[in-house]
Amino acid sequence: MLQPRRVKFRKMMRGNRGGKAIAGSTLAFGEYGLKALEPAWITSRQIEAARRAITRRFRRGGQVWIRIFPDKPVSKKPAEVRQGGGKAAVDHYIAVVKPGRILFEVSGVTEETARNALWLASQKLPIPVRTVQREERGAAAPAATEE
Repeated sequence: MLQPRRVKFRKMMRGNRGGKAIAGSTLAFGEYGLKALEPAWITSRQIEAARRAITRRFRRGGQVWIRIFPDKPVSKKPAEVRQGGGKAAVDHYIAVVKPGRILFEVSGVTEETARNALWLASQKLPIPVRTVQREERGAAAPAATEE
């Protein structure tokens, strides 16, 4: 599972999940992608489960890019422990995802296989997502003609 090799500070505050994604909101590597529609914390286990679902559907073909990384530590106290005694030890790592963020990208397979694999991956994630496709280059807008 993904987690940082080393960090400057072991523990982190919860922060705020507001706003829309600006960075990482367009396809950069693959032909098809999975875009988040709601804000969420996605754990490294969920990312790994989605990655496995995609690669198993591809059966040794295609390529997968994971566009999010779980770099935020989450601490958790054991069950039935009284309050106080300081902040708990780090339990797992999460990636903070904002709406519009591309989570996974794939290429090198047919459109049907890519959409099927991304649907399987979406079932492993805790948020609603949309499958997006790269636009054809040059076909988006007709050329303007001058008279």
